[in-house]
Formats: sequence, structure tokens, C-alpha cells
Amino acid sequence: MRERVFRFKQFSVSHEKCAMKVGTDGVLLGAWCDVENARSTLDIGTGSGLIALMVAQRNPHTSILAIDIEPLAVEEANYNFTNSPWADRLRAVKADFVSFPGLTDVRFDLIVSNPPFFVDSLTCPDANRSTARHTAQLPFDKLITGAAHLLNPGGKLCLITPADCENLITELSLANNLHIIGKTFVHPTPDALPKRILWKISNRNADLVENHLTIEITRHQYTENYIALTRQFYLKM
Repeated sequence: MRERVFRFKQFSVSHEKCAMKVGTDGVLLGAWCDVENARSTLDIGTGSGLIALMVAQRNPHTSILAIDIEPLAVEEANYNFTNSPWADRLRAVKADFVSFPGLTDVRFDLIVSNPPFFVDSLTCPDANRSTARHTAQLPFDKLITGAAHLLNPGGKLCLITPADCENLITELSLANNLHIIGKTFVHPTPDALPKRILWKISNRNADLVENHLTIEITRHQYTENYIALTRQFYLKM
């Protein structure tokens, strides 16, 4: 029997009672990250579980542990996992990634994260949203150092970050003996500077593959490359 798939409406998952916030960054990372040969996956800061579900859909052989510091996020992710076709391969637990690497002997073939942004921005008035959006709870150095500790040989860390973090992520990767083997600069429109970078980082060296992805030609008119990348996940595509 062919495995059922999720396809997203613009802001929710279209599947029974499963409700989920769907943001462009998460969809980009979930559709772009390298899931090939990954038997074990860690999703850091899973939120509603969006990226973990996309990885499960793309790789039928990987088991995924999703962690988040927020109990409500873990509850929502587990609800979404239970109501998905891949419930037997998905699990969410409450954990602070800053201390997580020292508490487990498990290693992973793939680590994915849409980490907190807005390093220098003002704290959001909503406490839960602030935790999810600010690097105070998960600094990039802790994220990359911890991921380096948790990767299997040849494992990959896939991230999406603001474009202005390029130098920081490069320096932190080098400091942790990691190699940047993939970079995609994400442009909102053809004439705009990149706003995000998708990263593929590994403890095994390989030639760097660097390219660019533009999301829209004009408002709601998506580029062929963006449609090709995300088509299997969006109803609107």
C-alpha cells in the first residue's frame, strides 16, 4: 500500500484533526535537508513537529527524535506525530539542547534545526514566542558544538539561518572541526538580497555545493525552483 503523505494548506496541515503552524523557513528546511542514508534523525527545537514530519515523509527508514524546551510544543508535536502515518518513527520529548549532548550516548546521522533567530532584537512580550524566537535560550555556538558531539561519522547538520549570520556559522563550524558542504542562499524575490541561508554541515569533508533559490517572482507567484522543491508538501502547489 502506498504510504499516505501530508500536504499543507498555507497555515495548517491537511490531515484529520492535525493542526499545525506552517512557516516558510520550516518548509524550506524540511524540503531541502539531506535525508539520504539517515537512519537516525534529531530535530532540535521541533515546535509543532513540522520539520520532523517532513523528514519522516521523505525518508521511510529514519527514526526521529524531536526535542523542544517548551512543554506545550512537545505536547503539540506528539499530537501531530500520533495523527500522522509515521507515528511509529516519531517521538518528541522535553529537553534543553544546551545540556542534551551531555545526557545521551545516542548519535545521529542527521540533525536538523530551524534555530532561534533575532540575536540582537528586543525580547518578544509573549514568553513562549520569545523562547522560540531568540538565541538567548539556544546560542548558535551551543547548537553547533552540541551537534558536532552528536553526529555519527559522516553525519550531517542541516540548518536555516538569517543570511547575516554567514560569517558566524562559518567560524563556529571551523572551530568544531566541521565542514560546510552545502549552502543555498534564499532570496525572497529575484532582485532582493538573500534573507536566509540553508546549511549542510558535516564532520566528513566534501566539495562545497553552493547555489541560490528565489521564492517568488512577484507576490504569490512562485518560482519554478521553489515549486519543485516544495510541491509534494503544499496543496496550493
